[in-house]
Amino acid sequence: MVRAIVGANWGDEGKGKITDMLARESDIIIRFQGGSNAGHTIINDYGKFALHLLPSGVFYGHTTNIIGNGVALNIPYLMEEIRSLVERGVPRPTILISDRAQILMPYHVLFDTYEEARLAGKSFGSTRSGIAPFYSDKYAKIGFQVSELFDGDTLKEKVERVCELKNVMLEHLYHQPPIDPEELLRTLYEYRDMVEPYVCDVSAYLNQALRDGKNILLEGQLGSLKDPDHGIYPMVTSSSTLAAYGAIGAGIPPYEIKNITAVVKAYSSAVGAGAFVSEIFGDEADELRRRGGDGGEYGATTGRPRRMGWFDAVATRYGCRIQGATEAALTVLDVLGYLDELPVCVGYEIDGQIVKDFPTTVRLAKAKPVYETLPGWKCGIRGIRRYEDLPENCRRYVEFIEKEIQTPITMVSNGPGRDEIIYRNR
Repeated sequence: MVRAIVGANWGDEGKGKITDMLARESDIIIRFQGGSNAGHTIINDYGKFALHLLPSGVFYGHTTNIIGNGVALNIPYLMEEIRSLVERGVPRPTILISDRAQILMPYHVLFDTYEEARLAGKSFGSTRSGIAPFYSDKYAKIGFQVSELFDGDTLKEKVERVCELKNVMLEHLYHQPPIDPEELLRTLYEYRDMVEPYVCDVSAYLNQALRDGKNILLEGQLGSLKDPDHGIYPMVTSSSTLAAYGAIGAGIPPYEIKNITAVVKAYSSAVGAGAFVSEIFGDEADELRRRGGDGGEYGATTGRPRRMGWFDAVATRYGCRIQGATEAALTVLDVLGYLDELPVCVGYEIDGQIVKDFPTTVRLAKAKPVYETLPGWKCGIRGIRRYEDLPENCRRYVEFIEKEIQTPITMVSNGPGRDEIIYRNR
Protein backbone atom coordinates (compact mmCIF):
# COMPACT_ATOMS: atom_id res chain seq x y z
CA MET A 1 0.00 0.00 0.00
CA VAL A 2 1.25 3.47 -0.89
CA ARG A 3 0.44 6.56 1.17
CA ALA A 4 1.56 10.09 0.30
CA ILE A 5 2.09 12.70 2.99
CA VAL A 6 2.10 16.25 1.69
CA GLY A 7 1.56 19.84 2.81
CA ALA A 8 -1.75 21.63 2.25
CA ASN A 9 -0.40 25.15 2.68
CA TRP A 10 2.89 27.03 2.19
CA GLY A 11 5.07 24.34 3.78
CA ASP A 12 6.17 24.21 7.43
CA GLU A 13 2.94 22.41 8.38
CA GLY A 14 4.63 19.81 10.58
CA LYS A 15 5.00 17.07 7.95
CA GLY A 16 8.23 15.84 9.54
CA LYS A 17 6.54 14.79 12.75
CA ILE A 18 3.60 13.13 10.96
CA THR A 19 5.93 11.35 8.53
CA ASP A 20 8.14 10.16 11.38
CA MET A 21 5.05 8.85 13.12
CA LEU A 22 3.64 7.08 10.04
CA ALA A 23 7.08 5.68 9.19
CA ARG A 24 6.69 3.41 12.20
CA GLU A 25 4.20 1.34 10.19
CA SER A 26 6.00 1.70 6.84
CA ASP A 27 8.68 -0.37 5.17
CA ILE A 28 9.93 2.21 2.68
CA ILE A 29 9.95 6.02 2.86
CA ILE A 30 10.68 8.04 -0.28
CA ARG A 31 11.58 11.68 -0.85
CA PHE A 32 10.18 12.30 -4.33
CA GLN A 33 10.87 16.01 -5.07
CA GLY A 34 12.63 19.14 -3.90
CA GLY A 35 16.07 19.47 -2.41
CA SER A 36 17.83 20.81 0.67
CA ASN A 37 15.98 24.13 0.45
CA ALA A 38 13.39 23.16 3.08
CA GLY A 39 13.52 21.02 6.18
CA HIS A 40 11.41 18.73 8.33
CA THR A 41 11.76 19.09 12.08
CA ILE A 42 11.50 15.88 14.10
CA ILE A 43 11.65 15.35 17.87
CA ASN A 44 12.17 11.80 19.15
CA ASP A 45 14.16 9.80 21.68
CA TYR A 46 17.43 10.74 19.94
CA GLY A 47 16.76 14.49 20.23
CA LYS A 48 15.59 17.27 17.91
CA PHE A 49 16.56 17.07 14.24
CA ALA A 50 16.02 19.18 11.12
CA LEU A 51 16.17 16.88 8.08
CA HIS A 52 16.63 18.41 4.65
CA LEU A 53 17.33 15.68 2.09
CA LEU A 54 16.99 12.51 4.15
CA PRO A 55 13.51 10.96 4.35
CA SER A 56 11.89 11.21 7.77
CA GLY A 57 11.98 7.45 8.26
CA VAL A 58 15.70 7.33 9.03
CA PHE A 59 15.16 6.94 12.78
CA TYR A 60 13.68 3.45 12.45
CA GLY A 61 15.89 0.42 11.97
CA HIS A 62 13.31 -1.49 9.91
CA THR A 63 12.90 1.11 7.14
CA THR A 64 14.54 1.63 3.77
CA ASN A 65 14.89 5.33 2.95
CA ILE A 66 14.99 6.36 -0.68
CA ILE A 67 16.07 9.48 -2.54
CA GLY A 68 13.85 9.37 -5.63
CA ASN A 69 14.60 10.50 -9.15
CA GLY A 70 12.57 13.71 -8.65
CA VAL A 71 14.91 15.06 -5.95
CA ALA A 72 17.55 17.75 -6.44
CA LEU A 73 20.42 15.69 -5.05
CA ASN A 74 23.08 17.72 -3.27
CA ILE A 75 25.53 14.86 -2.70
CA PRO A 76 27.94 16.35 -0.12
CA TYR A 77 24.97 17.78 1.79
CA LEU A 78 23.34 14.34 1.94
CA MET A 79 26.56 12.68 3.10
CA GLU A 80 26.92 15.29 5.83
CA GLU A 81 23.33 14.70 6.96
CA ILE A 82 23.97 10.96 7.27
CA ARG A 83 27.22 11.60 9.16
CA SER A 84 25.60 14.03 11.58
CA LEU A 85 22.82 11.54 12.43
CA VAL A 86 25.30 8.79 13.21
CA GLU A 87 27.42 11.19 15.30
CA ARG A 88 24.34 11.90 17.45
CA GLY A 89 23.76 8.23 18.18
CA VAL A 90 21.23 7.34 15.47
CA PRO A 91 21.95 3.90 13.96
CA ARG A 92 23.19 4.24 10.37
CA PRO A 93 20.02 4.20 8.23
CA THR A 94 19.48 2.11 5.12
CA ILE A 95 19.63 4.55 2.19
CA LEU A 96 19.05 4.03 -1.52
CA ILE A 97 19.59 6.70 -4.20
CA SER A 98 17.91 6.50 -7.59
CA ASP A 99 20.34 6.12 -10.48
CA ARG A 100 18.04 8.53 -12.33
CA ALA A 101 18.21 11.27 -9.69
CA GLN A 102 19.92 14.42 -10.92
CA ILE A 103 22.80 16.11 -9.17
CA LEU A 104 22.66 19.59 -7.73
CA MET A 105 25.96 21.01 -8.95
CA PRO A 106 28.18 23.46 -7.06
CA TYR A 107 27.53 26.11 -9.71
CA HIS A 108 23.76 25.86 -9.16
CA VAL A 109 24.20 27.45 -5.74
CA LEU A 110 26.40 30.17 -7.26
CA PHE A 111 23.90 30.96 -10.01
CA ASP A 112 21.06 31.06 -7.47
CA THR A 113 22.99 33.55 -5.34
CA TYR A 114 24.06 35.70 -8.29
CA GLU A 115 20.53 35.84 -9.73
CA GLU A 116 18.91 36.82 -6.43
CA ALA A 117 21.52 39.61 -6.10
CA ARG A 118 20.87 40.74 -9.68
CA LEU A 119 17.09 40.87 -9.10
CA ALA A 120 17.61 42.72 -5.80
CA GLY A 121 14.22 44.04 -4.63
CA LYS A 122 12.37 41.94 -7.24
CA SER A 123 13.84 38.62 -6.11
CA PHE A 124 11.75 35.49 -5.45
CA GLY A 125 12.89 34.98 -1.87
CA SER A 126 15.11 32.03 -2.75
CA THR A 127 16.94 30.10 -0.03
CA ARG A 128 19.98 30.22 -2.36
CA SER A 129 20.19 26.44 -2.30
CA GLY A 130 20.50 26.19 -6.08
CA ILE A 131 17.01 24.77 -6.62
CA ALA A 132 15.73 26.96 -9.48
CA PRO A 133 18.99 26.71 -11.51
CA PHE A 134 19.00 22.94 -10.89
CA TYR A 135 15.51 22.39 -12.26
CA SER A 136 16.14 24.86 -15.09
CA ASP A 137 19.08 22.72 -16.20
CA LYS A 138 17.12 19.50 -15.73
CA TYR A 139 14.40 20.60 -18.12
CA ALA A 140 16.89 22.25 -20.49
CA LYS A 141 18.48 18.77 -20.65
CA ILE A 142 21.91 19.89 -19.46
CA GLY A 143 21.65 18.37 -16.00
CA PHE A 144 23.72 15.43 -14.72
CA GLN A 145 22.07 12.16 -13.72
CA VAL A 146 23.69 10.01 -11.04
CA SER A 147 24.12 7.25 -13.63
CA GLU A 148 26.34 9.53 -15.72
CA LEU A 149 28.95 9.64 -12.97
CA PHE A 150 29.94 6.09 -13.89
CA ASP A 151 30.74 6.76 -17.57
CA GLY A 152 34.02 8.69 -17.52
CA ASP A 153 34.43 9.58 -21.21
CA THR A 154 30.85 10.79 -21.66
CA LEU A 155 31.02 12.70 -18.39
CA LYS A 156 34.20 14.54 -19.39
CA GLU A 157 32.73 15.62 -22.73
CA LYS A 158 29.52 16.82 -21.11
CA VAL A 159 31.33 18.78 -18.40
CA GLU A 160 33.30 20.67 -21.04
CA ARG A 161 30.15 21.40 -23.04
CA VAL A 162 28.14 22.60 -20.04
CA CYS A 163 31.00 24.73 -18.69
CA GLU A 164 31.30 26.48 -22.04
CA LEU A 165 27.65 27.53 -21.77
CA LYS A 166 27.75 28.45 -18.09
CA ASN A 167 30.92 30.50 -18.46
CA VAL A 168 29.31 32.76 -21.06
CA MET A 169 26.63 33.63 -18.49
CA LEU A 170 29.13 34.03 -15.68
CA GLU A 171 31.29 36.40 -17.70
CA HIS A 172 28.69 38.52 -19.49
CA LEU A 173 25.62 38.46 -17.21
CA TYR A 174 27.00 38.10 -13.70
CA HIS A 175 30.62 39.30 -14.19
CA GLN A 176 31.94 36.42 -12.09
CA PRO A 177 34.91 34.03 -12.45
CA PRO A 178 34.48 31.09 -14.88
CA ILE A 179 34.11 27.42 -13.92
CA ASP A 180 37.22 25.28 -14.46
CA PRO A 181 36.08 22.09 -16.28
CA GLU A 182 38.96 20.02 -14.90
CA GLU A 183 38.19 21.05 -11.32
CA LEU A 184 34.49 20.34 -11.83
CA LEU A 185 35.26 16.89 -13.25
CA ARG A 186 37.40 16.07 -10.21
CA THR A 187 34.51 17.15 -7.98
CA LEU A 188 32.12 14.85 -9.85
CA TYR A 189 34.49 11.91 -9.43
CA GLU A 190 34.46 12.62 -5.69
CA TYR A 191 30.66 12.64 -5.81
CA ARG A 192 30.72 9.29 -7.62
CA ASP A 193 32.78 7.72 -4.84
CA MET A 194 30.41 9.14 -2.21
CA VAL A 195 27.18 7.80 -3.70
CA GLU A 196 28.34 4.53 -5.25
CA PRO A 197 27.37 2.38 -2.21
CA TYR A 198 23.80 3.70 -2.31
CA VAL A 199 22.93 3.79 -6.04
CA CYS A 200 20.03 1.62 -7.11
CA ASP A 201 17.45 1.19 -9.88
CA VAL A 202 14.80 2.53 -7.54
CA SER A 203 11.85 2.06 -9.90
CA ALA A 204 12.65 -1.65 -10.26
CA TYR A 205 13.19 -1.94 -6.50
CA LEU A 206 9.81 -0.35 -5.79
CA ASN A 207 8.07 -2.50 -8.40
CA GLN A 208 9.22 -5.59 -6.51
CA ALA A 209 8.30 -4.02 -3.17
CA LEU A 210 4.76 -3.41 -4.42
CA ARG A 211 4.54 -7.04 -5.56
CA ASP A 212 5.69 -8.09 -2.09
CA GLY A 213 2.96 -6.03 -0.42
CA LYS A 214 5.31 -3.57 1.31
CA ASN A 215 3.99 -0.38 2.94
CA ILE A 216 5.42 2.62 1.11
CA LEU A 217 5.31 6.24 2.27
CA LEU A 218 5.87 9.11 -0.17
CA GLU A 219 7.20 12.19 1.60
CA GLY A 220 6.58 15.59 0.04
CA GLN A 221 8.41 18.84 0.67
CA LEU A 222 6.79 22.26 1.12
CA GLY A 223 3.04 22.49 0.34
CA SER A 224 0.29 22.98 -2.24
CA LEU A 225 0.68 26.75 -2.46
CA LYS A 226 4.35 26.42 -3.44
CA ASP A 227 3.59 24.16 -6.43
CA PRO A 228 4.84 25.73 -9.70
CA ASP A 229 1.57 24.95 -11.53
CA HIS A 230 -1.10 25.29 -8.86
CA GLY A 231 0.56 27.55 -6.29
CA ILE A 232 1.13 31.30 -5.91
CA TYR A 233 3.28 31.50 -9.05
CA PRO A 234 5.93 32.90 -9.42
CA MET A 235 6.60 32.85 -5.65
CA VAL A 236 6.79 29.07 -5.71
CA THR A 237 9.37 26.32 -5.66
CA SER A 238 10.69 24.65 -8.82
CA SER A 239 9.34 21.10 -8.47
CA SER A 240 5.80 19.87 -7.99
CA THR A 241 4.78 19.67 -4.35
CA LEU A 242 1.68 17.58 -5.11
CA ALA A 243 1.01 13.95 -4.23
CA ALA A 244 0.33 13.21 -7.88
CA TYR A 245 3.97 13.95 -8.64
CA GLY A 246 4.96 11.27 -6.13
CA ALA A 247 4.34 8.63 -8.78
CA ILE A 248 6.73 10.37 -11.18
CA GLY A 249 9.36 11.39 -8.62
CA ALA A 250 9.55 7.87 -7.19
CA GLY A 251 8.92 5.80 -10.32
CA ILE A 252 5.70 3.97 -9.43
CA PRO A 253 2.30 3.72 -11.16
CA PRO A 254 -0.06 6.53 -10.10
CA TYR A 255 -2.88 4.11 -9.28
CA GLU A 256 -0.79 2.63 -6.46
CA ILE A 257 -1.24 5.78 -4.33
CA LYS A 258 -4.26 4.80 -2.23
CA ASN A 259 -4.14 7.34 0.62
CA ILE A 260 -3.12 11.00 0.60
CA THR A 261 -2.58 12.63 3.98
CA ALA A 262 -2.55 16.43 3.75
CA VAL A 263 -0.88 18.05 6.75
CA VAL A 264 -2.73 21.19 7.82
CA LYS A 265 -1.55 23.74 10.35
CA ALA A 266 -4.00 25.00 13.00
CA TYR A 267 -2.89 28.55 12.12
CA SER A 268 -0.98 29.85 9.09
CA SER A 269 2.70 30.47 8.54
CA ALA A 270 4.94 30.99 5.53
CA VAL A 271 8.60 31.61 4.74
CA GLY A 272 9.52 33.74 1.77
CA ALA A 273 7.73 36.17 -0.49
CA GLY A 274 4.24 35.91 -1.96
CA ALA A 275 0.60 36.66 -1.20
CA PHE A 276 -0.52 35.68 2.32
CA VAL A 277 -4.08 36.89 2.83
CA SER A 278 -4.55 36.07 6.53
CA GLU A 279 -1.14 37.42 7.59
CA ILE A 280 -0.87 39.23 10.92
CA PHE A 281 1.79 41.67 12.08
CA GLY A 282 3.32 43.38 15.09
CA ASP A 283 2.93 42.12 18.64
CA GLU A 284 0.13 39.75 17.64
CA ALA A 285 2.39 38.00 15.11
CA ASP A 286 5.40 38.06 17.43
CA GLU A 287 3.46 36.32 20.21
CA LEU A 288 2.18 33.56 17.92
CA ARG A 289 5.65 33.14 16.40
CA ARG A 290 7.26 32.88 19.82
CA ARG A 291 4.79 30.27 21.03
CA GLY A 292 4.56 28.34 17.76
CA GLY A 293 6.08 24.98 16.96
CA ASP A 294 8.89 23.79 19.23
CA GLY A 295 11.16 26.70 20.00
CA GLY A 296 9.25 29.15 17.81
CA GLU A 297 8.32 29.63 14.17
CA TYR A 298 11.61 29.83 12.32
CA GLY A 299 12.52 28.06 9.07
CA ALA A 300 14.12 24.63 9.60
CA THR A 301 16.59 25.32 6.79
CA THR A 302 17.08 29.08 6.77
CA GLY A 303 16.35 30.06 10.36
CA ARG A 304 14.30 32.93 8.95
CA PRO A 305 11.34 34.05 11.10
CA ARG A 306 8.16 32.75 9.52
CA ARG A 307 5.38 35.08 8.50
CA MET A 308 2.38 34.41 10.73
CA GLY A 309 -1.37 34.43 10.13
CA TRP A 310 -4.72 33.05 11.22
CA PHE A 311 -6.08 29.84 9.77
CA ASP A 312 -6.95 30.34 6.10
CA ALA A 313 -9.81 28.02 5.18
CA VAL A 314 -9.91 29.23 1.56
CA ALA A 315 -6.26 28.40 0.92
CA THR A 316 -6.38 25.15 2.91
CA ARG A 317 -9.54 23.84 1.25
CA TYR A 318 -7.87 24.49 -2.11
CA GLY A 319 -4.63 22.91 -0.90
CA CYS A 320 -6.42 19.74 0.20
CA ARG A 321 -8.40 19.58 -3.05
CA ILE A 322 -5.42 20.03 -5.33
CA GLN A 323 -3.54 17.36 -3.37
CA GLY A 324 -6.48 14.97 -3.64
CA ALA A 325 -6.39 14.54 0.13
CA THR A 326 -8.23 11.54 1.54
CA GLU A 327 -7.58 12.77 5.08
CA ALA A 328 -6.00 15.67 6.95
CA ALA A 329 -3.67 15.82 9.94
CA LEU A 330 -4.11 19.01 11.97
CA THR A 331 -0.88 20.12 13.67
CA VAL A 332 0.24 22.58 16.40
CA LEU A 333 -3.26 22.86 17.86
CA ASP A 334 -1.72 23.08 21.34
CA VAL A 335 -0.09 26.43 20.46
CA LEU A 336 -3.44 28.25 20.35
CA GLY A 337 -4.48 27.68 23.97
CA TYR A 338 -3.46 31.21 25.05
CA LEU A 339 -5.99 33.00 22.84
CA ASP A 340 -9.36 34.39 23.98
CA GLU A 341 -10.73 34.05 20.46
CA LEU A 342 -9.64 32.55 17.17
CA PRO A 343 -10.24 34.31 13.84
CA VAL A 344 -10.63 31.96 10.86
CA CYS A 345 -10.40 33.32 7.31
CA VAL A 346 -13.48 31.86 5.58
CA GLY A 347 -13.50 33.99 2.42
CA TYR A 348 -11.64 36.61 0.42
CA GLU A 349 -12.98 40.01 -0.55
CA ILE A 350 -11.77 40.87 -4.05
CA ASP A 351 -12.98 44.01 -5.80
CA GLY A 352 -15.99 44.20 -3.49
CA GLN A 353 -17.03 40.56 -3.95
CA ILE A 354 -16.68 37.69 -1.45
CA VAL A 355 -15.06 34.61 -3.00
CA LYS A 356 -14.63 31.17 -1.50
CA ASP A 357 -12.44 29.62 -4.22
CA PHE A 358 -8.70 30.23 -4.11
CA PRO A 359 -7.83 32.66 -6.97
CA THR A 360 -4.87 32.99 -9.29
CA THR A 361 -1.94 35.12 -8.14
CA VAL A 362 -3.00 38.37 -9.84
CA ARG A 363 -6.40 38.34 -8.11
CA LEU A 364 -4.91 36.98 -4.89
CA ALA A 365 -2.82 40.14 -4.57
CA LYS A 366 -6.08 42.14 -4.22
CA ALA A 367 -7.67 39.82 -1.66
CA LYS A 368 -8.64 40.89 1.84
CA PRO A 369 -9.54 38.32 4.51
CA VAL A 370 -13.11 37.73 5.64
CA TYR A 371 -13.05 36.35 9.18
CA GLU A 372 -15.37 34.33 11.35
CA THR A 373 -14.34 34.32 15.02
CA LEU A 374 -14.55 31.32 17.33
CA PRO A 375 -14.09 31.31 21.12
CA GLY A 376 -10.76 30.06 22.50
CA TRP A 377 -10.34 27.32 25.10
CA LYS A 378 -7.81 29.13 27.31
CA CYS A 379 -5.93 26.10 28.60
CA GLY A 380 -3.19 23.65 27.69
CA ILE A 381 -4.10 20.45 25.82
CA ARG A 382 -0.77 18.61 25.80
CA GLY A 383 -0.99 15.17 27.34
CA ILE A 384 -4.57 14.55 26.16
CA ARG A 385 -4.86 11.31 24.20
CA ARG A 386 -8.60 11.06 23.45
CA TYR A 387 -10.43 13.52 21.24
CA GLU A 388 -13.43 13.49 23.57
CA ASP A 389 -11.22 14.83 26.37
CA LEU A 390 -10.31 18.03 24.52
CA PRO A 391 -12.06 21.19 25.73
CA GLU A 392 -15.39 21.81 24.01
CA ASN A 393 -14.23 24.99 22.28
CA CYS A 394 -11.13 23.18 21.05
CA ARG A 395 -13.28 20.45 19.49
CA ARG A 396 -15.53 23.12 17.98
CA TYR A 397 -12.48 24.71 16.35
CA VAL A 398 -11.33 21.37 14.88
CA GLU A 399 -14.81 20.55 13.60
CA PHE A 400 -15.28 24.03 12.13
CA ILE A 401 -12.01 23.67 10.22
CA GLU A 402 -12.96 20.17 9.07
CA LYS A 403 -16.24 21.46 7.64
CA GLU A 404 -14.52 24.39 5.94
CA ILE A 405 -11.75 22.37 4.29
CA GLN A 406 -14.14 19.57 3.28
CA THR A 407 -11.61 16.91 4.27
CA PRO A 408 -11.88 14.55 7.26
CA ILE A 409 -9.41 15.40 10.03
CA THR A 410 -8.24 12.00 11.28
CA MET A 411 -5.24 13.11 13.34
CA VAL A 412 -4.77 16.04 15.70
CA SER A 413 -1.27 16.88 16.92
CA ASN A 414 -1.22 18.45 20.39
CA GLY A 415 2.53 18.69 21.01
CA PRO A 416 5.88 18.39 19.22
CA GLY A 417 6.75 14.89 20.47
CA ARG A 418 6.44 11.79 18.32
CA ASP A 419 3.57 10.35 20.40
CA GLU A 420 1.69 13.60 21.06
CA ILE A 421 -1.10 12.76 18.64
CA ILE A 422 -4.82 12.16 18.90
CA TYR A 423 -6.39 9.75 16.41
CA ARG A 424 -9.90 10.59 15.36
CA ASN A 425 -12.47 8.90 13.07
CA ARG A 426 -9.97 6.40 11.68
